[in-house]
Formats: sequence, C-alpha cells, structure tokens
Amino acid sequence: MKKILLLSGFAILFGAATINQDKFFEITKNIEIFANVYKEINANYVDEIDPSKLMKAGVDAMLKTLDPFTNYISEAQIENYRLVVEGKYNGIGAQAKKIGDWVTITEVYKDYPAFKAGLKIGDKVISVNNLSAKGKESEDLNTIMRGAPKSEVDLVIERPGESGQKSIKIIRDEVNIPNVPYSGMLDEETGYIILSTFTQDAGKNVQNALQTLKKENAGLKYLIFDLRENGGGLLHEAVEVCNTWLPGGQIVASTRSKSKDRDQYFKTRKAGIDESIKLAVLINGHSASASEIVSGTIQDLDRGVVIGQLSYGKGLVQNTKDVGYNAKVKLTTSKYYIPSGRCIQSVSYDESGAAVKVPDSLRSEFKTKNGRKVYDGGGVTPDVEVKSADHPKIVQSLLESFLLFNYCTELQLKGQIPTDAKSYEFTDFEDFMAYLRKNNFDDRSSFEKKLEELEKLAKEESNSTINKDLSEIRNELNNAQWEELMKEKTLISNLIEEEMVSRTFYQEGKLQKKLTQDPLIVEAKKILKDQNRYNSILAIK
Repeated sequence: MKKILLLSGFAILFGAATINQDKFFEITKNIEIFANVYKEINANYVDEIDPSKLMKAGVDAMLKTLDPFTNYISEAQIENYRLVVEGKYNGIGAQAKKIGDWVTITEVYKDYPAFKAGLKIGDKVISVNNLSAKGKESEDLNTIMRGAPKSEVDLVIERPGESGQKSIKIIRDEVNIPNVPYSGMLDEETGYIILSTFTQDAGKNVQNALQTLKKENAGLKYLIFDLRENGGGLLHEAVEVCNTWLPGGQIVASTRSKSKDRDQYFKTRKAGIDESIKLAVLINGHSASASEIVSGTIQDLDRGVVIGQLSYGKGLVQNTKDVGYNAKVKLTTSKYYIPSGRCIQSVSYDESGAAVKVPDSLRSEFKTKNGRKVYDGGGVTPDVEVKSADHPKIVQSLLESFLLFNYCTELQLKGQIPTDAKSYEFTDFEDFMAYLRKNNFDDRSSFEKKLEELEKLAKEESNSTINKDLSEIRNELNNAQWEELMKEKTLISNLIEEEMVSRTFYQEGKLQKKLTQDPLIVEAKKILKDQNRYNSILAIK
C-alpha cells in the first residue's frame, strides 16, 4: 500500500512538473515569436514606424483579451497614473477641451500655477512652447503642459472680449487635486461630505472633514456622504473611510487570489470618528470599486441607508508592477468580498467597458447584519432607488456642442458675475434660447440622422413629392427640438448657474450651488429626518 501511495505521489509530482514545463515552453516560444515579428516589422515595413507606439499597440491588444482594468502604463502616461493613484501630478493645474479647432481652458484649479499666472476659463490656447496648438486634441496639450516642477511652459492664448493674443509664462509645480473637494452643512442639523476619488489620505481627509463639522456645528445629527461619480482607487483607503463610522476590528473586505496564500482580510484599525450618527450614502452607475466597498459595507452592516442608482459592479483588485524604463503594468490580482460574503463583480462588460447588468434572478442572495436581503454580482443595489440624474439626450447634445459653455463666457463679458455661490440665479432663459437659434443649435437626434439618409435618397431620385413631405417632417423635428429644450428649462438653467459659479468660486463653489438643487440630497434629508422610515429601511427594531 505504501509503495502504491509513493508511486502515486511521484506520478502527481511528475505530472505537475510536466505541465509547468509545457507552460514555460509555450511562454518562451510565444515571446520569441512576438519579438521576431516586432523586429521584422521595424526593419522591413514600407513606411517609417514609431517603435514605442507599435509595442504599446501590441501590449494593449494582448491585455484587452483580459478585463477592462488590466492595462499597460507607458512612461509617457506616468503622470496620468500618479493623478489616478495619488491625486497628484506635475503640471499647471488646469483642464482643457477641444472646442472647434482649438483647445480651450474649461477649468482652473485655485491656487495652482495656472491660477497664479492668470489663466482663465474660456481662454483659447494658440500655442504651447512656440508649437501651434491648432487642431491638437486636449490630451496632446495636457501631455505637453505636464512636466517637472519649476520648469516653464509658455502659452499664447486668445481671451474672449480682448483683442490680439496674450503670452503667459507658467512655472509648473506639483498639483494636488483634493479628494474631498467640499464638506459643509446643508442645514443646522445635516452635514455633507463628498469624496471624489480614493487616492492617498482619502480616509484621513474624510475623517478630518467630519471632525471639523462636529467641532463647528453642535447641532449636527445627520450626515450625507456622496460617492457619486467616484470610480474608486486604493483598497486600504476604502477601509480607512469605513473606519470613520465603524468600530475598530471590523472586517470591511477580504480578497481572494489565484493562490490561497495571497488571500487577505482588511479590518478597521481604531475606534470610529462617529459610530452612531445617522448616515446616508449616495451612489450612482459610475460609483465603482472602492466606492462599492464602502457603500456595500455600510449596507451589509446596516450602518446607514444607501440611496441612488445601481453602482457599476467592479469587484476586482488591481496591483501595479514595474516592467522597466519607468513603465508599469496594472493587472487584476484578486476579487474582493464585503462583510456579508458577497462579491459585487459584474459577470461581463460590453465593448465600451460598461458593466452588463445582471438580473436579480441570476444573483445569489446574502443577508445583512439585520437580516435584510442583498445580492452579489452586478453592483450594489441601493436601499432607496432614485431615478437616474443622467441628462436627457437633448441636454447632453447641448453640452457636447459647448454652446452652453460659450454662452456663459458671453455672460461673463457682459458683466454677469455671481457674487454668491449658493444664491446666484439665472433668469433670462429666453436670451439663452435666442443664443442657441443664432448659433444654429442642432440636437442631431436619431430621427434627424435617418431623415438625412432619406433626403439624400429622395434627391438622387429627383422625387419632388417626397422632398416636400420630408421638408415638412424636418420642420416638425426642428420645432420639437425647441419644445424639448423648453421642457428642460429648469435643468438647463441649473447647469448655467453651476458653470457661471465655477468661474468665480471654482470647484468648491460649483459643488455648493449644485447641492441646492440636487434631488438625491432632498431625498436623503427626508429619510434621515424620518426616524421611523430610517429604522424601517435598515430593519432596526
């Protein structure tokens, strides 16, 4: 019997060794093939090739067969990587978008180099370091404008309302984008904190914000924590954020890898800042990863009410590995599980990388601390669902045309400068509609695109009767466009107010204004102040 067991053991070990050798041979063989193809193309292809771009395309294609979150970070992309992980980058502290042929400044971060040098929202970038910016994409200019601290970047801009061109010299520096861009009181009893990303010190910054609110507002009873549009970040920062409201020693997440010896448990380390304050957490379809760890943990432990829309559904953990020459590969190494034992990872993603929603009937059932039903796979389902705040198509078309942005620039030139972020109101909607007509706004609806095809066909057929009918349909579509805009008068006016406020009071002011007209905030305040409803949602007896 012992001989049989011994022989069986040798057989298993030999089989495992053979499998490993076969796999190693396949890896070595394919690396050699890849290298040979790469060399041949570089040496013999008819046109000149950029070796770096060619290699990056090959690596990107390889990683695309895995998941949307495993990707290659080239040396040129390191500053973008720092911004995602650390909330920092070396540059000028401004955002820009391409509007027409030119890149235009759309946001300036207060107290950073661009702000200090006098760069303003609406400035059109003509050249950077004596290189023409015409036709360039915003990403191209962002790459050029980022660089080592204390180095210089020379811009030539055109400013609306001013004749000629203006030269601006900016001294680059480290730009630190705050992960808690705003916190404050919504009323005498309700505090508000927004976390935009889980970069370094996210937990500490959330805790400091809550401590400040408690210190400065003796009547603080309720707190709204906003994770909408927060795409996640560092796992350990998610644990620290949870520790704001949870006691020490509480398991927040566990990770499971290919090898069991890499599995980990993540616990809170100290007493919470406030373990009893009534809490509402806001999420939407763009709340992902670390945002889902926090909102899912708060839900699993019945610590607060989660309000909003179904979250994204990213239950994967990524780590970065250096691959030489200042490049990195960010790869998925494990899945995470929250206190109830569920993993909220979506089963699959579409071609754009968006999570495919999983029906509840296909999701496994779990229980919260108080016995409420929750589900795995496909994101965190809020305790209270509020209709998506996504803009209607016609409003999205309006934003993508940049006519709203340009209109606000004109309002500034006319001297309409907000004096207070919260109370500023835009009241002349007819003037805005006249501006859209003057600038030939076209929402390019799907009906209109189909109509263009029919008009082209009718013209080729020289059919006057059909041409006349199509012309009438076009007029009806045009009238419908303006009627749709009037229906969205309140939303569009709110967006104009937020854009105008951002130009005087920057990011913080824009958030303050937005909060005064946010339907999720209104709903969250109602729930927090209704003791019976709050307890009923969380099954508190």
